[in-house]
Amino acid sequence: MTDATVSPPAPGAPSLEGRTRRLVEAPMLPLLLSMAWPNMLIMVAQAATGLIETWWIAHLGTDALAGMALVFPPVMLMTMISAGAMGGGISSAVARALGAGRRDEADALVLHALVINAALGIAFSLVFLLFGRPIYTALGGTGGALEAALVYSNMVFAGIVFVWLMNALASVIRGTGDMLFPAIVICVGVVFLVPASPVLIFGLGPIPGLGVAGGGVALTLFYAVGTLAMAWRVASGRNPARFRWVRLRWALMKGILKVGAVSAIASIQTNLTIAGATALVAAAAGVEAVAGFGTGARLEYLLIPLIFGIGAPLVALVGTNIGAGRGDRALSIALLGGGLAFLVTEAIGIAAALWPHAWLSLFSDDPAMIAAGSQYLRIVGPAYGFFGLGLSLYFASQGAGRLFWPLASGFLRVALALGGGWLALALTGSLLALFAALAVALVAYGLTILAAVRSGAWFR
Repeated sequence: MTDATVSPPAPGAPSLEGRTRRLVEAPMLPLLLSMAWPNMLIMVAQAATGLIETWWIAHLGTDALAGMALVFPPVMLMTMISAGAMGGGISSAVARALGAGRRDEADALVLHALVINAALGIAFSLVFLLFGRPIYTALGGTGGALEAALVYSNMVFAGIVFVWLMNALASVIRGTGDMLFPAIVICVGVVFLVPASPVLIFGLGPIPGLGVAGGGVALTLFYAVGTLAMAWRVASGRNPARFRWVRLRWALMKGILKVGAVSAIASIQTNLTIAGATALVAAAAGVEAVAGFGTGARLEYLLIPLIFGIGAPLVALVGTNIGAGRGDRALSIALLGGGLAFLVTEAIGIAAALWPHAWLSLFSDDPAMIAAGSQYLRIVGPAYGFFGLGLSLYFASQGAGRLFWPLASGFLRVALALGGGWLALALTGSLLALFAALAVALVAYGLTILAAVRSGAWFR
């Protein structure tokens, strides 16, 4: 279940098209950097959509901010599964098909990707629309925070299928090595969202203020427009993998799901860790502590799209090179990308640990909220580099179609973070002990994946 088949070297590899040939021949570091920067831009811009809404909704009060903290893990789960998990499976399948010279297969994968993501988007929409209240209650939501969470969640999940469709199409494009077009679409969308969010939240002229619900409406519009733009790119024939009506085949579905379904478990692990830690904080402290932890942990969530900026090129590069029979080059690129991700995320984590108030005060000046968030960032921030290392190698493993060790490392993180965190909290009653367990879990996660990939686990 956990290992997709690594395609053998294709006899037709010498006939690779120009963009695909560049992925298997160009110098590694300049190639990775040239692909990473626009993708990092797109991911930071996409993450900024949540931060923009958080900043505006924070003006509605602590209950609204705590409500968003409850909804944020499920919303990020949708983004991570659709873009990082299933999206990784889509990009990996497209990249390996193009790397092996199977152009017709790459074209057929477009329709299969849309069918899979549309079905999943509709299913998740129904789950959260029908069972939102018990879900957010289990996460620690009560009173005004719970009601705010439900209002925001219902607006977002009514249109969550657009998140899935946009990320399916963006993953097809990224699988060909084109990181720039998705970056342009997302950045233009963020420019739209900056004025749209406050207008819909607070109202302007004849437009009534919708409160917390306005943030959800703005986010849905953002993804709907992005879906149309990505669809135009693929349908226009400007993308190496083109949309074609074909008969659905299980073999192609399986090629995506073998990587995507297992990767979805990895995405659930990350969100389960944050959601579980939120519930532990809620049980041990008040709503201000939940808001503080949730706001601090949002910086960790911001690292995910930033790492994805490096990880998406790794999926395409590793997948294409393995498809072309260049396993040695694929491994070198993966380790190079892991090192870059470590440096970037460790720098952010250290800065957050040294100056937590600079981040937290963007959202609230509540002393209790800032105190809890500062404790979290000072302890967990210095471990962010290991999170970046592990997550980037997880994306590289998607390209290789080998996901056993990323999955095992994720389970190790959940056990150390939640099991160890619960025990530490029970023994000490201190949030500091809980946050220390979260930091240890991140270090173990990164080092375990690194050791497995360096040892050649992909090729055994």
